[in-house]
Parts: sequence; C-alpha cells; structure tokens
Amino acid sequence: MLEIVWRSHGPIGAYQILAELSKEREKAAPPTVYRALEFLVGAGLVHRIDSLNAFMGCDEPGHAHVAQFLVCRACHRVAEIDDPALHRALAEKSRAMGFRIEPTSLEIKGLCGECAEVAG
Repeated sequence: MLEIVWRSHGPIGAYQILAELSKEREKAAPPTVYRALEFLVGAGLVHRIDSLNAFMGCDEPGHAHVAQFLVCRACHRVAEIDDPALHRALAEKSRAMGFRIEPTSLEIKGLCGECAEVAG
C-alpha cells in the first residue's frame, strides 16, 4: 500500500489506491485500504490531504513534524513544506487566545506556478 502511495508522486484517493491494489490482490476491500492508510498516517509515513480527500507520501518520514501543504486549487498538485517557525507562531497565537491546537497539517490553497502562469 505504501508503495502505491509513493508511486503516485502526488495526492491519491483511497479508491484509486483500491483500484491499484485490486490489480495485485483479488479481494481488496475499502475497509482494508482505510485501515492501512490510518496506520500509515499514524506511523508518519503518509499524510492525509483533507481538502482533496487524498493521501500522499511524507517527504520526511523519519522526522516527526507538523507539515504544511501548498495545495493548487486548479491542478491539485501538492507541495509539502516543513516550517517549524510557522508551526510555533500558530501555536503561540493559539495559546494566547486560550486555544490549544492539535497536531495536524495545515493546507494552504492557491495556484501553483504553472497554473498561475496560465491564469495570467
């Protein structure tokens, strides 16, 4: 399963993973895929991109971090950044407001360079 996510080189949906897995195993089922993805996310090997309802391999799987993602709203490309200063700033602002953020990812939507160029 991890190999399928990494092979995609970008965000991939659970049902796309299921379709790939079905080529290798006849009896692959959605619950199996979701359980495996949950495990991979928990292990820090895969990130869930909520806005795309998709998953992608972690750029730094051996390094515990809270990732930030740049998500292109046109082509759905995703770039992972890991900026501890950004995470610290958000955590500090949240604490000042009496809000405790949970370890999660941050998705920043916009246009990638290629799509921005096409859009003019």
